[in-house]
Amino acid sequence: MCTAIRDDIVSGVLPPGSRLIEELLAGRYGVSRVPVREALRTLQSEGFVAIRHHAGACVAEPTEREAADVLDIRALLEPLGAARAAARRTAAHLKVLRGVVRLGRERARHGHRAELRQLDGWFHETLAQASGSAAMAALLTQLRRKIEWMYTVELPARDERSWEEHGAVLDAVSRGDAERARALMAAHIERSRPVYRLRPVVPAPAVRSSKRTVNTAREQN
Repeated sequence: MCTAIRDDIVSGVLPPGSRLIEELLAGRYGVSRVPVREALRTLQSEGFVAIRHHAGACVAEPTEREAADVLDIRALLEPLGAARAAARRTAAHLKVLRGVVRLGRERARHGHRAELRQLDGWFHETLAQASGSAAMAALLTQLRRKIEWMYTVELPARDERSWEEHGAVLDAVSRGDAERARALMAAHIERSRPVYRLRPVVPAPAVRSSKRTVNTAREQN
């Protein structure tokens, strides 16, 4: 339930500022109001939802400062995750990472850019899992989802450099060189900052339940 609502928030189906009415969400996802209520509380703790006294829940409206903070937190945490991965990765992690980097380099070389965002996410998520810390992996996944929600990514004309950087991080992780993995990841994140652009807040069409729209529900409240 939480994942479904979060995905709709990140994708813009539920735009910033839109009200989240338990009854309509329950109808939309085919569940009772109890799991919806629990999911909204979880999403509030993650920063995706705001719950105000006497006003109910709505999709959060992040400020520019909050969005900048998310990138700063990633810049601090992900290099630590890479360093931990160098010490704790398994053979299975390395196998997946090598396969992703190989595919990424190939797709970038041939200009298949549509697949690169997914491969990039796969690389970073696997590296986070290789840190051996479930808490760190969860935090990094949450950060990546928030960045996806708050920003659009303007990919450079040539993507090979990014995948060469991924390959260098993987090499350091494979050799167990924690400090080099940390430094390379920090540099990679810093060089990627210019590609992030804050998403404009554009209202999406009203979200429909099985019988009524969100706008109808607003009129009734």
